[in-house]
Amino acid sequence: MLSRLACTGRTFVSTPLLKSALQQVPHRQQVVRQYAREVKGGGSSSSWTARAERQTLRERAMAPPGPNAYSLGKGALAGGAALGLGALCFYGLGFGSGTSTLDNSIAWPEFVKERVRDTYLYFGGSLAITAASAMAVFRNPTLLNLVSRNGWMSILGTFALMIGSGMLTQSIPYSPGFGSKQLAWAAHSAILGAVIAPICFIGGPLLTRAAWYTAGVVGGLSTVAVCAPSDKFLYMGGPLAIGLGVVFASSMASMFLPPTTALGAGIASLSLYGGLLLFSGFLLYDTQKIVKRAELYPLYAPRPFDPVNSAMSIYMDTMNIFIRIATILAGGGGNRRK
Repeated sequence: MLSRLACTGRTFVSTPLLKSALQQVPHRQQVVRQYAREVKGGGSSSSWTARAERQTLRERAMAPPGPNAYSLGKGALAGGAALGLGALCFYGLGFGSGTSTLDNSIAWPEFVKERVRDTYLYFGGSLAITAASAMAVFRNPTLLNLVSRNGWMSILGTFALMIGSGMLTQSIPYSPGFGSKQLAWAAHSAILGAVIAPICFIGGPLLTRAAWYTAGVVGGLSTVAVCAPSDKFLYMGGPLAIGLGVVFASSMASMFLPPTTALGAGIASLSLYGGLLLFSGFLLYDTQKIVKRAELYPLYAPRPFDPVNSAMSIYMDTMNIFIRIATILAGGGGNRRK
């Protein structure tokens, strides 16, 4: 959960906001000056070719990215989309072996239905609070300037605030009604909304498209998880944890390596497209985990079932999916129109 919070932070919020500045990097001037020095020194075309072939690994890594820098990520995303659509058709038509969550829901007792319903009510409430907070911060120049700062102290403070509020929310015991846990939950959702507020710079039409695309992805994947056998995706916890570590590391590395280099573009592609696939897998896993927890949690346990903690997992998955879709639509994923 902590790594998912970090992946939702400023790493991707800053990418679309700085895309216009990144376009101004004078790569051509550097090439022209280097070529002028070669000509001035009397080098022939053959020596120029030989020196180009003897480029070091570092020079190749720091060279400007080629036109196909994001092709692998786009191909992986297209394959994942095709696989998800196929799974939706396969399980939606009832071809899966074993009973699905949808079949089991017919025999659910009332308390299981109430647990699942409360979880998704908190999930919807988190999204509403986050959206309202992002709009309020974006319209306030003082707060917007505060959350848009890129200094190390500001970044570390943002991470500490997000992670601290999330840990506090999860640590407070749940009780029905509106109490300290619900207050911490609302504060945590508002903090995430403030952190992602600079993404509003990409414009309302793109954000609206990103929101609709996210709703389609989340709705489709949730349908797959409900129509599939009830434990089909629960085995994915280990591979998803490994993938989360890779995406988290690439997200941190992209803070030091700008996407204007070949290496930086490769890392950004891994964090962007790989992260979108990863959190789509997490959504399948977390959806079935929520249902399984609601079914198996004892009715007379010392502590009641906690729908807030259950909702936070799919909430973080949805936020990560939305931010990456918005980044791709804004041109941060190598799909900028010429």
